Amino acid sequence: MKIHELKNCPGTLAEGYSTYSPICIKHVFNKKKVSHILNFKSNLKDEQTSEAFIENRKRISISGVQEKLSFILDNKNLRLTKEGEQGNYILKPIPRDLKQVDQVPANEHLTMQIAKQVYKLNVAENALIFFKDGTPAYITKRFDIRPDGNKWGIEDFASLAGKTEDNDGKNFKYNYSYEEAAMLIRKNVPAWRVEIEKYFSLVLFNYLFSNGDAHLKNFSLLEAANGDYLLAPAYDLLNTRLHVNDTDFALDKGLFIDNFKSKSYKKNAPPGKEDFVEFGKRIGVKESRVGSLLIPFLEKQNLVETLTQNSFLSKGAKKGYLIRYNTKRNYLNTV
Repeated sequence: MKIHELKNCPGTLAEGYSTYSPICIKHVFNKKKVSHILNFKSNLKDEQTSEAFIENRKRISISGVQEKLSFILDNKNLRLTKEGEQGNYILKPIPRDLKQVDQVPANEHLTMQIAKQVYKLNVAENALIFFKDGTPAYITKRFDIRPDGNKWGIEDFASLAGKTEDNDGKNFKYNYSYEEAAMLIRKNVPAWRVEIEKYFSLVLFNYLFSNGDAHLKNFSLLEAANGDYLLAPAYDLLNTRLHVNDTDFALDKGLFIDNFKSKSYKKNAPPGKEDFVEFGKRIGVKESRVGSLLIPFLEKQNLVETLTQNSFLSKGAKKGYLIRYNTKRNYLNTV
């Protein structure tokens, strides 16, 4: 990729920008004009870079199998954190051992932008950024860091459910249902009726955009200024079907604790509108609100196509992304 000839903002995907747009600079980089090109060669390409990355990975305290690096915004420059420093950005280079692996950063970036811009979901601020040779990486701003550098309290749903590898095996973060996960919100969030609607929309979004890795550790509760806990901004959203042949739902039990299926779902069809209506009612979304929350996901959103075409996915990946979106939307409209 010719990173000096960008036509769209690598943050918002707005047209007509050769670097980050003012909106991206404001929200992602605290109003500082950061370059979209890192002062590094791509990951592990040379001995000096490799050594710095290895040391950084030893310190980062975020779980997960994908490589993640801790960065800090130092004046107008992004750099790797040093020992004892608290990073405020997470950088995810191209991972390994997946189909179309080079498309992963652009996939996650696009999916997060669609969630925010089209469906108005609360997501972690994010952008694409590039190594010197044009290799892309996904960068996201940490939402658990207070203005004074200390951390807000945060608990992922696996912890809230009391699940660990020791007590529930290697697949502990998948052994659950989304209905049960909703009960964690009702139990731990005083203003749960507001947050449960956000959760309902997020589960819908993950289904519509084929995120088959929305497991318990990819949902969290975040401490608010008043000490209460709210649903944390969404993170790790991507269309996993571009890379692996996974299932509709990451959690083994699917939507329901009792394996409920609508009539159409029982006929070996994918989940449809009726399944999500039942899901909304069960988790505590007011019946009068379920239909209105569903509407944006049922309707064809032209901005999805615009953002996809403006994204940094390859031509073939863009086509596959939109095919999967339209297929899932058709499933959702099945009654």
